[in-house]
Amino acid sequence: MEYPVNRDTALAVEQIVRDNGAIPATIAILDGVIKVGLTIDDIERLSKEGKINSRKCSRRDLAYVLARKMNGSTTVAGTMFLANMAGIKMFVTGGIGGVHRGAEQTFDISADLLELSKTPVGVVCAGVKSILDIPKTLEYLETMGVPVVSYRSDDFPDFFTASSGYKSVFRCDTPEECASMVQS
Repeated sequence: MEYPVNRDTALAVEQIVRDNGAIPATIAILDGVIKVGLTIDDIERLSKEGKINSRKCSRRDLAYVLARKMNGSTTVAGTMFLANMAGIKMFVTGGIGGVHRGAEQTFDISADLLELSKTPVGVVCAGVKSILDIPKTLEYLETMGVPVVSYRSDDFPDFFTASSGYKSVFRCDTPEECASMVQS
């Protein structure tokens, strides 16, 4: 997203988290330092700088950005890794990466999927990005042992819409069911 929509969205999500009794802890790297729980000024700075002075950081990028004392916003994989290090068990994001169309030739599969299979952090999201190969993404998640759960729906979302046309493997209808599944 472009500025100021990126800033406004980040602040709105943090407010939703607060309104629901949790503590927001937006994660990023500023001047080579991992920060868990950005200030409004931090969010403003990263939002204004955007891609010009901030690198998109998956797990593989973290050491590089830290060593060079750069700024970095984290992908789902990067956020999961850092959240786990900080003892955070759950986070929310827009959409996760997935298997790209044509991956049978390119092997273009988001690091988010591998991270979901090995890092014990729950991710609440709006599904995978709609430009991806949703059936292959769901198959990959199954192969990697990642439970795919939809809330109050049998349909798997595709980021911008509530239904991708594919079914979720599991359905939970209450926050308590979701919490129980995450805690198991």
